[in-house]
Amino acid sequence: MKRCIVIAIAALVVAGSGAFLAGCSPSDHQSPATSRHAAKYHCPMHPTVVSDKKGSCPICGMDLVPIGQTGGGHAGHESKVPDLAAVSITPEIRQRMGLKFGAVEKRALAREIRTAARIVADETRLHHVTVKIDGYVEKLFAATTGEFVKQGEPLLTIFSPMLVSAQQEYLNALKDGGELAASAKRRLELWDITGEQIERLAKTGKAERTITLFAPASGWIIERNISAGHKVMAGEQLMVLADLSEVWADANVYQSDLPFVKLAMPVELTVSAAPDKTFTGKVSFVAPTLDAETRTVKVRMAVPNPDLRLKPEMWATARLAFELGEKLAIPTAAVMRTGERAYAFKDGGEGKLVPVEIKLGARSAGWWEVLSGLEAGDKVVTSANFLVDSESQLKAALAGMDRP
Repeated sequence: MKRCIVIAIAALVVAGSGAFLAGCSPSDHQSPATSRHAAKYHCPMHPTVVSDKKGSCPICGMDLVPIGQTGGGHAGHESKVPDLAAVSITPEIRQRMGLKFGAVEKRALAREIRTAARIVADETRLHHVTVKIDGYVEKLFAATTGEFVKQGEPLLTIFSPMLVSAQQEYLNALKDGGELAASAKRRLELWDITGEQIERLAKTGKAERTITLFAPASGWIIERNISAGHKVMAGEQLMVLADLSEVWADANVYQSDLPFVKLAMPVELTVSAAPDKTFTGKVSFVAPTLDAETRTVKVRMAVPNPDLRLKPEMWATARLAFELGEKLAIPTAAVMRTGERAYAFKDGGEGKLVPVEIKLGARSAGWWEVLSGLEAGDKVVTSANFLVDSESQLKAALAGMDRP
């Protein structure tokens, strides 16, 4: 019984081998290329739908069109972009696809940079109120942070035993005459005693118990470190006054945009607190070093602020425009990009769309600068690009499969 089973299995193996060899004979074998050539029509909208005869696409109902052959036609119709091929699309199908063209032309371009900016006080317009003698604050005339003071207005009074002694020394020197009086007066001036106060002291002949400090400039009190009764030391900072009629806007610019940022170039700012207004200024400083963490460079812009609508610590949107001059440009919608190259589909005439590799420069408000690959007057596809791209890739793939 076992012997019969072994003989039967051997017979099947031999029969299968014969059938396999017979199937591989040159007379009966049909090559993959031949079977593919039988499918001569496909759908432009759905390139995976192929057929060996005319008909309609089962997905969209569009008429199937012949699959073009590479290597034919004029040399100008041949693609020079790897993995892409020139394609032919009839006017009827172009209309169904919504295919549109744009022109490559020379036009004035500008590199636009948009970035967030932080409003800060202009450091050159800050005034620090300090005291040059030890004492005690007796009275504050400006006691609120954010209060506006004018230059020359009283800020506070200070009682200082040292100052009372210095005044008395001056009065005694005036009675005695000579150089001692001038020396004592100079000492009072170095302690920021005004000429008017010294003159009043000489007239009254009586030392004042307290001395008044006045605002060195007009501005807003953005920092106050004292209150009534506070003991102050010589050199201590009491207040900070800020002139906010002009402010700074600090922004971080990426290193790729740095070549387009220049000193004194104009800038426009907008803030959500004033949507109806655009503030104008200019670049006043570009940092000489790069921030290691953000990989950006600090750019400072000086912005006039006469109506005080820009407040310190506000966030603004800054727009800088660097004029590039007249350049050859292509509409942004026409550009197809991969990780290695950029290309566009050019109208090659006679219904042909030819992929052309291009080299791009700066981008400017809906346009790319063209460094090479196209010329002025060329027409390029600006809509339905991805459908054309799919057709081009499919045609190139089929052509590659047909090669020996």
